[in-house]
Amino acid sequence: MSTTWSRRDVLKAVGLTSVAGAGMVACAPAEPDGGGGGGGAGGTFHAAWPFNQPPEGHFNVGAQPYAGLPNVVLADSPYRDLLVPPSALWLWADQTWEYLIAESHELDQDAKTLTVTLKEGLTWSDGSKLTSQDYLTTFYVQFIQRSPAWDFITALEAPDEKTVVISFEDPPAVLERYVLKSNIISTAQYGEWADRAQKIVEAGGTMDEGDGEKLGTEFQEFKPENVIVSGPYDFDYDTITNTQLTLRRNDKGFNADTVKFETIIVYAGETTEVTSLVQSTDVDYATHGFAPASEKPFESAGYTILRPPVYSGPALYLNQGKFPEFKDVRTRRAFAYLLDRATIGQVSLAESGMAVENMVGFSDNFVDQWLTDEVKGKLEPYAQDTEKATALLEEAGWTKSGETWKTPEGKTAAYEIQFPQTYADWSAAGKNVAEQFSSFGIAVTARALDEKQAPIDIDKGDFEMAIQAWGSSAHPHPHFSFVTDLFVHNIPLAKNQGGRGYDFPLQDVETSEGTVDLEELVTRSGQGLDEEEQKKNISAVALAFNELLPIIPLFERYGNNPALEGVRVQGFPTEDDPILENAPYADNFVVLKMLRGEITPVEG
Repeated sequence: MSTTWSRRDVLKAVGLTSVAGAGMVACAPAEPDGGGGGGGAGGTFHAAWPFNQPPEGHFNVGAQPYAGLPNVVLADSPYRDLLVPPSALWLWADQTWEYLIAESHELDQDAKTLTVTLKEGLTWSDGSKLTSQDYLTTFYVQFIQRSPAWDFITALEAPDEKTVVISFEDPPAVLERYVLKSNIISTAQYGEWADRAQKIVEAGGTMDEGDGEKLGTEFQEFKPENVIVSGPYDFDYDTITNTQLTLRRNDKGFNADTVKFETIIVYAGETTEVTSLVQSTDVDYATHGFAPASEKPFESAGYTILRPPVYSGPALYLNQGKFPEFKDVRTRRAFAYLLDRATIGQVSLAESGMAVENMVGFSDNFVDQWLTDEVKGKLEPYAQDTEKATALLEEAGWTKSGETWKTPEGKTAAYEIQFPQTYADWSAAGKNVAEQFSSFGIAVTARALDEKQAPIDIDKGDFEMAIQAWGSSAHPHPHFSFVTDLFVHNIPLAKNQGGRGYDFPLQDVETSEGTVDLEELVTRSGQGLDEEEQKKNISAVALAFNELLPIIPLFERYGNNPALEGVRVQGFPTEDDPILENAPYADNFVVLKMLRGEITPVEG
């Protein structure tokens, strides 16, 4: 998994502040070529997403969505799937796959293989055929980026142009997701990188030594001039500015004859800028984490607010490698007790910010499905209790002098909490956390910083406290949330940036249930086709997470996504449509309905 697992997997934000006026000027939309109206076939869809114009932004789309690089233009957005489609998208309510470039797949437990069959007639934008070789290229590039898929993959084979066979040791329940949701990339563009990775794999090597280290370093610097796409849209590279870009129909692409829009305009900007564009009805749909105060003006302008579950949210990260007091579980538990999570959620997102109840590292929506009543009975909900917080800190050696706490080393407790400046909900959460700590007697100073730099700083260990993601929009299976919680900005994957992240060791972890290897348990939680066995491993990780709190979840986010029906666009889902259970940052329902031809330009 990658350094791109920023809060982009969860939401974005910034509110109606004094800088909004500046945002209106800075992000005033240019008149798109071909006009901005509907007008039937050939219309333009107006989207919004924060992207960086090249050269800061780049086009290395390798290893998406689970292990990509930072700052790839649109690669952390739902619109990525319109450029380099995956094999399929998951229907969360139906719990079934809807195939895109794949025709079928089969998981053979006895043979220990997952076989994917491609559709006929798939073509890259350079005119070459999309074949099973491109799948091999895709997964070998994921190896370079240390994708968790390689915790399961033992071999890759392409017996013919339409068939790819992935072998595994144990039947992995989650490998299907890793394979079918991977964005397939072009061998013409990435084949040399894949060949180098394949040699390391076949020699039994790793990315942590010798040729692997060298390959990983070089791949971080690979910045191709364009993307060879297979989807129904391609970049119009001449239109990319710091305020917007255009995607144009790629006639060679998958479902190019099904999608109804000739162009998609994507306005650049975080929530401050995009709030202005929504208020002026220049945007048809946006998934930013808008400030609660913006919702009524949006509705007055004609928007419907869609509230899909995101299955994720912000958490408090503590640098346990830098501050020995944070290594003590009693300190982390005390912090969980002193914070009023309901207030943090309300301040941040109003009805779209629900306080986390179970504190197990995955969405409360899935707890009843995966945890038995016996396991749930062992969970500590960490309802706010400052007396418990005080007792735990004192037990851990903290002392209080007047109104000020001192660490076990006798130092005045004072820290800085950092958060992405342009994410309104995370920004509000970070500020409120700082206020609650300070009121309790632990001085915490809030510091906003660039949203692209924030996750990199955490990976490198260049922080004290931070707001970053817990949980995952990637899939309902808790394995994916555990990967976000314990791997992404921690030792296993922070090494992609040369650091240890928040530095919580996962081996030989002492819990009340015994000594466990959390890295192994997370991997095992996604293995096997026996759901009862999966539940045992998921329960073990959930109990350990609840007891040890490597990170402290704050609230679970629900979307507050404005959708403008009937002006330029028609066909957005209604609030009773089960497709709204799809996570907006994973199997986005608007992108899926565009690919089906169900979201269309307004006629007339």
